[in-house]
Amino acid sequence: MKEKSYSEIMKASVMKRIKAKETFVQDLYVDMLISEIQLKNQKEKLLMKIDKAIDDRNRTLFFTLTEELKALDKQFGT
Repeated sequence: MKEKSYSEIMKASVMKRIKAKETFVQDLYVDMLISEIQLKNQKEKLLMKIDKAIDDRNRTLFFTLTEELKALDKQFGT
């Protein structure tokens, strides 16, 4: 078995760290993308329920749903 030189070991170590950083950033991006999709989906469902409450002239439900929408917007800073 051939022993690696110090410089080869250091290069391998640096490459591992670079790869780990890239993987971390990719995982973070995927998590952010999934969260964004979930948020849009929740907002879309709430907006459809709000529209139905308006159509049905259900004032109580309308106010309840708009409060939920405000809380969702506040939670995610949108």
